Amino acid sequence: MKSPLPLALAAVSLLGSGLTGRAGAQTLVPFTDPKLPFTVSLPKGWFGANFNDGTGGVSVVSSKTPPAALIRLLFVSKNGKTPELKQEFRNFEAGVAQTGGKLKLFRGRNVTYGGVKGVEREYLITGAQTSVRVRIWFGNGAKNLYSFQVTDTPERYAGSSALFSQVLASLRFRS
Repeated sequence: MKSPLPLALAAVSLLGSGLTGRAGAQTLVPFTDPKLPFTVSLPKGWFGANFNDGTGGVSVVSSKTPPAALIRLLFVSKNGKTPELKQEFRNFEAGVAQTGGKLKLFRGRNVTYGGVKGVEREYLITGAQTSVRVRIWFGNGAKNLYSFQVTDTPERYAGSSALFSQVLASLRFRS
């Protein structure tokens, strides 16, 4: 199964932007798109981002111009296959390494969001004389593989990660 590696590349491509946009306490607003297999609430005042990477899902940034925090909620059809979530992380890590980034794993855990079981990991990615913290969840749904992430500076990561937790708590997957 093809992994949604573009999210790895998006995280690394932002290394040089010095992500310091606003991400702290935010009001969430409902977001619905009939093309998405889920509904979610996203931070009010954030902006949609199109990375032109062919991924399905929604990406939002805290500012129209860098620096900005990033949330991506992506999915890909499983096409009847059963993905191995550990392999998805290996693919992510290899994608970061291919772009010259270095990874440090902080935490990994099994976690369920919206009734979908998955695995979540938190990393520090360094490169291009800067660093970002990334929290990624791969979920194995009935029809789709989900890849959700938040990316921000190490200094602001705690606030962005807390906001991301609120976003994930609002998830409702469609049947």
